[in-house]
Amino acid sequence: MPLNNVDGGGPVPELVPSAAPGAGTQSLVVLDHVDKWFGELHVLQDINLSVKRGEVVVVIGPSGSGKSTLCRAINRLETIDHGSIALDGVPLPQEGKELANLRAEVGMVFQSFNLFSHKTILENVTLGPIRVRGLKRADAERRARELLDRVGVGQQAEKYPAQLSGGQQQRVAIARALAMNPKVMLFDEPTSALDPEMIAEVLEVMVDLAKQGMTMVVVTHEMGFARTAGDRVVFMCDGAVVEEATPDEFFTSPRSDRAKDFLGKILNH
Repeated sequence: MPLNNVDGGGPVPELVPSAAPGAGTQSLVVLDHVDKWFGELHVLQDINLSVKRGEVVVVIGPSGSGKSTLCRAINRLETIDHGSIALDGVPLPQEGKELANLRAEVGMVFQSFNLFSHKTILENVTLGPIRVRGLKRADAERRARELLDRVGVGQQAEKYPAQLSGGQQQRVAIARALAMNPKVMLFDEPTSALDPEMIAEVLEVMVDLAKQGMTMVVVTHEMGFARTAGDRVVFMCDGAVVEEATPDEFFTSPRSDRAKDFLGKILNH
């Protein structure tokens, strides 16, 4: 399911935010000394992380390490208690219209598909562009149909979510996020609720996005995706970033004992 033009004429440019000169060196997402508590539990501990424009950062680690909280904090679905998060040089506002506008620049794909069950697939994908971006319905529907075609579910546009498989629903969720023309895409364990045979079809869409230069932060347990599509692996444990490295460096020569133990358990399982 490559995200190519329907006629096979190469990648679809509008899926990818236009890159500025020297895009590969510009930080699009910056977390600076971020802390987060749930009661007495320190779930994010002094997180410093920058994601460059066009970079794919894969966040991995044991359950309860703070990965999903980190992902959700980037568009303030989770508030933070200390530090700052900036998107494209603009600090995330606390609330209100400014936050809604900035959040529209961040596509989010969740573990659960979060589609509106009473709306058709087409309506799910067009809702945000019409209400938030102010697109005319005809333009939003044309864009939605293009995206649904490109993630391989164009024939399902008039159906309702319950009529689709889990893998199809997750691809719709990706199309819905892309319809907003986001600057960055966040994926919070997007395959963990899927049956094994459905995981590959969703990962294929994500790999194609990565190849096209979409800036992505991906929380996942799929080590194959981390190896092949990631530019950088961020390993978290107990709320802290323990180490960062290229996929090759991390999987062949992890530096910390925690990472070695983690890899030993999952790669030999």
